[in-house]
Amino acid sequence: MTSNMSKTSLYKDIRQILQSARNNAYTAVNTAMVDAYWLIGKRIVEEEQQGENRAKYGQELIKNLSIELNSEFGKGFSVANLWNFRQFYLTFPKTEKLYTLCRELSWSHIRLIMRIDNEQARAYYLNESKAENWSVRQLQRHINSHYYERLLSTSEKKEVIVPDEKQTITNTREFIKDPYVLEFLNLPEDVKLRESNLEQAIISNLQEFLLEMGKGFSFVARQFRISTESTHFYIDLVFYNYLLKCFVIIDLKTSKLTHQDIGQMDMYVRMFDDLKRGEDDNPTIGIILCKDKEETLVKYSVLKDSEQLFASKYRLVLPSEKELEAELERELRMIETQEKGES
Repeated sequence: MTSNMSKTSLYKDIRQILQSARNNAYTAVNTAMVDAYWLIGKRIVEEEQQGENRAKYGQELIKNLSIELNSEFGKGFSVANLWNFRQFYLTFPKTEKLYTLCRELSWSHIRLIMRIDNEQARAYYLNESKAENWSVRQLQRHINSHYYERLLSTSEKKEVIVPDEKQTITNTREFIKDPYVLEFLNLPEDVKLRESNLEQAIISNLQEFLLEMGKGFSFVARQFRISTESTHFYIDLVFYNYLLKCFVIIDLKTSKLTHQDIGQMDMYVRMFDDLKRGEDDNPTIGIILCKDKEETLVKYSVLKDSEQLFASKYRLVLPSEKELEAELERELRMIETQEKGES
């Protein structure tokens, strides 16, 4: 038995050594290739600048270069890829701190991020891809769903900065999105849903839902019971955010937001703070996740100035870029109007 245990321990140790070596080798190769792609892009731009007609010269230059490189080094140097190398160099100067982040991500991540026009959004996606270890598929989904812009629509700032684990959170609004995009639930948008069905779909796709919720969330319970002396109440979903250091409770509404919904969530938050909140926890946050909401109702309710209560819409299909942009612009105009009214 001792011999078998020893062999098992030996196997585990050697396996860990080999896995670590492979990971280190992959990281080293990836970093070297990213550096090489950047240097190729730099050299292409330098050569382009010597041409009299830059646009025409650049096209011929890259076309001929692609033929030569593919013949000697094999596939991977298509015309499209060479244009990508050029764009990489132009988008991320080597003096920028963001370039260091690029060296820690795969080329597939970089290709997606460098196509984003907004400089702040590019920085956000680079940081979060590294910090949260997003796969290429997850990154693509976040970009397509305007993850950064949806955070920005509820933030009071012009730029969303998600702190690292050692920093103190001062603005909870930077963790709340509007709308939440839940296309991964695979539920029909044009069918009347029961709240129990929406809840079950979320539980069945909990990993994707946590990813959509954002950084620092962990699942606690569903149908969480809180009680007074004579009455039981059940909160649809309860989470804890270790960055905000507080509980986050969610009430699901498959219809338009009402003032009764707001009053109910206000009561839930007060009760949860009183009955379940720990001594070291920050105040509980309540999110009403609803199919639709009237901004006038939000404006004249306790939601307006509260740092604990929020109402966000959910979408069951991934909206088109134009649809999301229009919706986010409406949200931002409303915030700007409110700020002007208060000043």
